[in-house]
Amino acid sequence: MRTQVVIIGGGPSGLLLSQLLYTKGIDSIVLERQTRDHVLGRIRAGVLEQGMMALMAEAGVDARMKAKGIAHHGTLISYDDTLFRIDFQKHTGTSVMVYGQTEVTQDLYAAREAHGGQIEFEVAGVTIHDADRDAPYVTYTVGGQERRIDCDFVAGCDGFHGVSRNSIPQRSRREFEKVYPFGWLGVLSETPPVNDEIIYANSERGFALCSMRNDQLSRYYIQCSMADKPQDWSDDAFWQELKRRIPQDQAAQLVTGPSIEKSIAPLRSFVTEPMRWGRLFLCGDAAHIVPPTGAKGLNTAASDVHYLFTGLCQHYLDGTDEGLERYSEKALARVWKAERFSWWFSSLMHRYPDQSAFDLRMQRAELEFLRSSDAAQKALAENYVGLPY
Repeated sequence: MRTQVVIIGGGPSGLLLSQLLYTKGIDSIVLERQTRDHVLGRIRAGVLEQGMMALMAEAGVDARMKAKGIAHHGTLISYDDTLFRIDFQKHTGTSVMVYGQTEVTQDLYAAREAHGGQIEFEVAGVTIHDADRDAPYVTYTVGGQERRIDCDFVAGCDGFHGVSRNSIPQRSRREFEKVYPFGWLGVLSETPPVNDEIIYANSERGFALCSMRNDQLSRYYIQCSMADKPQDWSDDAFWQELKRRIPQDQAAQLVTGPSIEKSIAPLRSFVTEPMRWGRLFLCGDAAHIVPPTGAKGLNTAASDVHYLFTGLCQHYLDGTDEGLERYSEKALARVWKAERFSWWFSSLMHRYPDQSAFDLRMQRAELEFLRSSDAAQKALAENYVGLPY
């Protein structure tokens, strides 16, 4: 087989890139290790930046998002019983959209299938060959049969544990990592959200987050030890702990119910440089990971897709490679800003095991400054709704 772009990874970033390329007449084939149902079963972020929404529109897959997504014009931050609001409209004139990653992926699968997009599921042994030369190709097996795809470029959208990053020789890349000493215990429940807007809560017992997928599906998190296991926490224990970490008036109106999903997510900051090796380009979690505080994971993947899509269009339609040559530079410049915001917001809202009394006072002072300063709130709002591409 031959195609112009092989996309490794059938998650939202790989599918979005494939759909965008289709709109410009550029061929691609998507290779996915898991089944379609497995990909759609992943519970992930649900807050879309302005840039991600614009890409969905450009790809022609924003109709359901507009109909079912929930526009958020601000967010709430609490410490102890103090609750204050960051007004996105006031500070940026824009908003974010609460729309689950599963919904995004479903929309993209539907679009690719409607337009005859080629997606290979349950592939194994994916190997990238000659990415540092002019004629790369990818080999893999599916259903016990060996296959080969010759191509012009390879887009590695296969996540942190995928083959793409590890196909770049270690001597040609540098990795930066911070592992946080706690995780997030998350619960999904068929209950109305405690508030119309997302609550980020700092308490002496640790961080908590009150979010939602729709008006009858809520997503809640509490900071926990990485030694914990989901089964260590009964639903009742989770709800009781969540109530202790959010303001009393919010706790009083919290509607609880059985969890339909419960998991613990580790927190990590990770970046690999560069994000390009020859004709192999890394996108999303294959190149970088952010803590979930501030919901930047899917959105940084979207910005990568924007830069790569732009570069590929320039190559095929305009005959220039400037966008591809500068892909890594442009993508990393924005990635590091998102990493900074996620690191700062995580540092502000969580309790760390080695925090001194002085550290705690500084954290409180930072929260009080944020509550009282328009300039600080504007900086948070600009980062939260998404920095420009």
